Amino acid sequence: MKITPRMKQILQALLGESEPVSIKHLAEKTGISKRTVQRELEGIDDVLQPYGMNFASKTGVGVWLAGEAAGRAELLAEVLRGDDYAVSSKEDRRKRLILEILREKGLRKLYYYSRKFGVSEATISTDLEAVEEWLFRQGLTMVRKPGSGIEVEGTEENYRRAIRFFIGENIDTKHFKQLYDSDGSDSYAASLRKKHLGRLLDNEIVRRVHECLEGVENQRMDNLTENAYDGLVIHLAIAINRILQKDVIQVTGEWQERLPHDEDYGLAVDIAAELEAEFEVYIPQLEIAYICLHIKGAKHEKIQLPDQADRMELAGRELQQFVNDLIDAYDDQQAYLLKQDDEFMQGLLAHLQPTIVRLVHGMSIQNPVLEDIKENYSDIYARCRQVARVLENKVGKKVPEEEIGFLAVHFGAALVRLEGRKEQIRRVQVAVVCSSGIGLSRLMAAKLAKVFRDRLEMTTYGKHDITPAVEEKIDFIISSLQLEDVHVPVVYVNPLLSETDIGEIRCLIYQFERLPRKEARQDRFTAQLEEVNLVAARISSIIKHLKCFQAPADITFDRLLYTVGERMTVQPERQEMIVDALARREQVSSQIFAEFGFALLHARTGGVTRPCFAVCLPEGGGSFQDSYFRQIGVVFVMLVPLDGSVEVNTGIMGYVSSMLIEEPDFLEVAAGGDEERIRQELSGHLNRYFKEYLGNIT
Repeated sequence: MKITPRMKQILQALLGESEPVSIKHLAEKTGISKRTVQRELEGIDDVLQPYGMNFASKTGVGVWLAGEAAGRAELLAEVLRGDDYAVSSKEDRRKRLILEILREKGLRKLYYYSRKFGVSEATISTDLEAVEEWLFRQGLTMVRKPGSGIEVEGTEENYRRAIRFFIGENIDTKHFKQLYDSDGSDSYAASLRKKHLGRLLDNEIVRRVHECLEGVENQRMDNLTENAYDGLVIHLAIAINRILQKDVIQVTGEWQERLPHDEDYGLAVDIAAELEAEFEVYIPQLEIAYICLHIKGAKHEKIQLPDQADRMELAGRELQQFVNDLIDAYDDQQAYLLKQDDEFMQGLLAHLQPTIVRLVHGMSIQNPVLEDIKENYSDIYARCRQVARVLENKVGKKVPEEEIGFLAVHFGAALVRLEGRKEQIRRVQVAVVCSSGIGLSRLMAAKLAKVFRDRLEMTTYGKHDITPAVEEKIDFIISSLQLEDVHVPVVYVNPLLSETDIGEIRCLIYQFERLPRKEARQDRFTAQLEEVNLVAARISSIIKHLKCFQAPADITFDRLLYTVGERMTVQPERQEMIVDALARREQVSSQIFAEFGFALLHARTGGVTRPCFAVCLPEGGGSFQDSYFRQIGVVFVMLVPLDGSVEVNTGIMGYVSSMLIEEPDFLEVAAGGDEERIRQELSGHLNRYFKEYLGNIT
């Protein structure tokens, strides 16, 4: 029996589980509806039989694949093999046709593509007409040779540009680092290697290029944004791949000879030396010049202003007049005042240098806030289109939307200052997301607060709590989990927040704090009154119903979940909901925080009707003995209901989460096991939270 693409997804998910899981869990993990998952599972035994395996299920336990390790390994290899796609999807088929042409630009007959994609030669012929337009925009020409087939002609430079453009169109670059950082277990990275990037570039080359760059010690490398760094990895991987195939860029002009041998050029030489040693190839001077151009055209996390001598040259009469023309094009009535803003003038001058390099040499750049700028600051963006036309006339190249968006950031910041607002830079509204909104997100928020202090105004949310109403209030999202159907920029981070993550967040803060705040859409006074009453009631309930109980010191983690369920409610069906929610949360990421001395079991669940807080201690004192607990001595339990008060619930419990980290005295009180003293201590902290809450809304 043929394994369908959907069945492959389900099998891959099941093979990745070591214990039984629910159909609902499978549906969430694969993004397939529960009904479809159930339908696919009906015929799964026919697929499993050749591998000596069978499908097992048990009511109240879940479903799983039963069989020997060898059979599982063989089945997994089969599931990961091949590259399934929807034949009926014209868009998908044409993308893959471009991919094949870029891989093999030599002569191929229509029959070859017809057989490969499972469609008629007439359909392939129609597809090629659409693909021809795409190739033409990249400077490549499709040549038809009657009786022989088709081939692509163009310079090596344009061919590489086409590869980069294809990667930019089809790969979400915020996940690109997974290709060289992951250990191979990441499903998204594996999919990219198989379907897109792996067919254009050898993944091993990508990894080795990354390692070479890691070995280059240079401040300008450290200042590159994550997107710029990934772009450099792609550029170098393409170059090395082509050089290894003996495809070297031919000399196209004398520009490379006029390239100044400055700090950027020195960095390009250092990078080339690392690559030559790693790949045992010779990198020509022209390739080094292109590396230098890429560095000059990259966005940097920090703006390095030129020294005084260079600044005099930078502000020469011709360039100064050009900047004046750009400002006049934006708004001739406000132009005079804008030109008096030294911060704006220096920022615009510094921004123009890499922008012109990118435009002249056809280099692309990503702008993660573009859609937000176009939607929320449409007037500024529209005026910057006029600015872009002046820039286009100057350099003779079209200015893409991404570059216009960055211009809008600079002009928008100047307008904030021009309007005479006391605060030249505003606080940025950010949503911090984890599975439930009360665990890892609070840990991330605590670290972000220490790094960025009052530059951010953060609210923590669960994965499924980002609604259109929430998006209206925030500038961007910081998330440790993949999100779907969101319409604001998202920074995907490691929960421990690496320096790279901090750098990407810093870039977005820099942009948004210089843009006008989104306008509130309605008067929320009545809603605020209702919310205040709800917050007060929830806080009172948490304090009143606080629980402190003990469990056997040698208890296992799974057994502890059942103990927690039993202590939090007397209703068996609700106990099961609590256990299931906590178990699923643990599968997302561990809730054992040995570095802080406690475990934090938290989840949103239908097993409770109000927020609940509890403390669990080992019988006889000391620490829990099971190795999974890593010698911790306190387990905190925080549960919030599946109701409509997401922000209220997660706000309160999130405050408690951060308190556990920032107030070691509370941990000491909890470890003492005196329920009344714990209640008094918790009451004091939540009293402070309520006062802060009232202060924020007024």
